[in-house]
Amino acid sequence: MTAADEQHLLGVAQAAAAAAAAELLSRFGRRQAHVRSKSSPTDPVSDADLAAEAAVRRVLAQRRPGDAILGEEGGATGDGDLRWVIDPLDGTVNFLFGIPQFAVSVACEDADGPLAAVVLDPVRDEAFAATRSGEATLNGAAIAGSDRAELATALVATGFAYDSGLRARQAQLLLRVLPRVRDIRRAGAAALDLAWCACGRCDAYYERGLKPWDWAAGSLIAARAGLEVRELGPGADGPAGLLAAPPGLVDELEELVLGRTPRRPAPAAPPSGDLAARDRDP
Repeated sequence: MTAADEQHLLGVAQAAAAAAAAELLSRFGRRQAHVRSKSSPTDPVSDADLAAEAAVRRVLAQRRPGDAILGEEGGATGDGDLRWVIDPLDGTVNFLFGIPQFAVSVACEDADGPLAAVVLDPVRDEAFAATRSGEATLNGAAIAGSDRAELATALVATGFAYDSGLRARQAQLLLRVLPRVRDIRRAGAAALDLAWCACGRCDAYYERGLKPWDWAAGSLIAARAGLEVRELGPGADGPAGLLAAPPGLVDELEELVLGRTPRRPAPAAPPSGDLAARDRDP
């Protein structure tokens, strides 16, 4: 796959995301009809979700008819070498409550992972994008993630599952993480969490219980923005998940999330001579 091929796929992803965003914006702020539950009473799907995914699928049918698709609402279709992984409305609960924190997530992947990705925030008109060999961008301008190396001052994003049992375990994990970081943010849209880490609005992100459409686009954007993206294996705190953080703190955060004792850097040697005297309290 050449860089030109990746750019072509990125263009398709941008067109598909824009089509979905138009459906969402035309409905946002109005009471949604035919809202039903999926995996649990707290896991809703609305007409907006369905209309947005249908819009994405129409674009892909026109421009990439031979590719496979995995959508949150429509499931898996097709059998091509390339697969489009789409979340037409990441942040459905926010959308239904009128909270302007949701996005369209579109990624194209091959057997080695994502090739092109877009996370589009319709309300802010912010399009985060990346290709496998290219840079991460926000509305066409290059972006970079945080270079923070101290976990104690890191702003960390996370999310919670719909299953009540898993939420209880995630709450216990939060009790372990929160005292060790600057603060936690839970905005309610995994794709935007990763995109915001990619542009430095948060330093790091972790979450368990994600589905492929939650992270397919955001993980590539975060990685191309210079963050380390690591899969979290299943454990006592829940099923598999994802972690993204700057290289300087990713090991410490991963060990904390996995329940290990984080390695701490050795304290710096005290200053000597006149410098020591100057730095002492008066």
